[in-house]
Amino acid sequence: MALGPGDHDVRKLQATGGSTFTLSLPKPWVLHNQLEPRSSLKVDWRPSGALRITPLEQHQRVERHVRINLKEIPDNSLHDHLMGAYISGADLILVSHSDDHSSPTKIIRRFLRSTRGFEIVEQTSTITELRCLLNPADMPLHASLKRMYLLVSSLVRDLQEVFSGGDIDFLSDHEERESEVDGLLYLVERQIRIVFESYQAASRLNVSRGQALEYANLARCLERMMDHVNNLTIFIIEHNEHIPHLNLTPPIKHLPLWQESLKELMINIRTQDSHRIETARHQLKTLQTELKSYENSIFDDEEKNRQMASSLSISESVRRLCAYSRDFGEVLLNMKLASAMVEIRDP
Repeated sequence: MALGPGDHDVRKLQATGGSTFTLSLPKPWVLHNQLEPRSSLKVDWRPSGALRITPLEQHQRVERHVRINLKEIPDNSLHDHLMGAYISGADLILVSHSDDHSSPTKIIRRFLRSTRGFEIVEQTSTITELRCLLNPADMPLHASLKRMYLLVSSLVRDLQEVFSGGDIDFLSDHEERESEVDGLLYLVERQIRIVFESYQAASRLNVSRGQALEYANLARCLERMMDHVNNLTIFIIEHNEHIPHLNLTPPIKHLPLWQESLKELMINIRTQDSHRIETARHQLKTLQTELKSYENSIFDDEEKNRQMASSLSISESVRRLCAYSRDFGEVLLNMKLASAMVEIRDP
């Protein structure tokens, strides 16, 4: 008999009429959900073929609590534990420490800057209580992806402006933009984890578990793109004297084409046009090939040795932007084909 979550057993159907079958429910499950005779149950026929049975009216909201005791974890690991609790879907995090421990406030503030929705609701000399005030459905997954894309593309536009003679101060907030993309990735990963463990969260976000997994892949692609754009930005800030020499090189000239392709892929998150996706991916593949040829050509001209390191660094970043964008398009194709799939059973 199934006694709790994760348990399973086998039950037999009983015929109770000419066209009616019944199946008994485990008593512990009925009691846990505070059900009574004639209580209403919702039955969903899932795309996988399984039936999902849930109470029509939930009597209680389940919260997930995590307690972190500084005495029980390795030194300097509090931030990692907080992030783990956040991504795992904790609603409330209690951080406890003794008076002889240094205050964790600085690390907790860093955690709050890196995430979305958590706030300190109570704090004493030995306990800090953090609670998530953001409902998973308040930030749709596609909205997070769009915000990540806008941050990546805006930093690239500012880079192009600098290469065209603009003020390098356009890039002064690159770390804040990179941190915001990281925070949005953590939020998406948290939401995906909740979706996989709660059908209610999946319903509120209006995604299936398969779609949620693909959204996570898209978010990781965008986060990796931002890492390379940020590295490129740091390089330019530290070596701005090379800007006049690099402005007309293939890596910089290819950035607008990369932006055009990524924009096309972002549009196709919703439209899912195979032809447009493949056209964008083909253009990205062409850019990758041209950039690889450019990198090889640098070694053939001894006069360019002084610029070799900087040129290779920039070209590598732009080439990887193309690679991640192609991965982005591949995920979109996966999503399109999954939505078009039908099941055919043998007679």
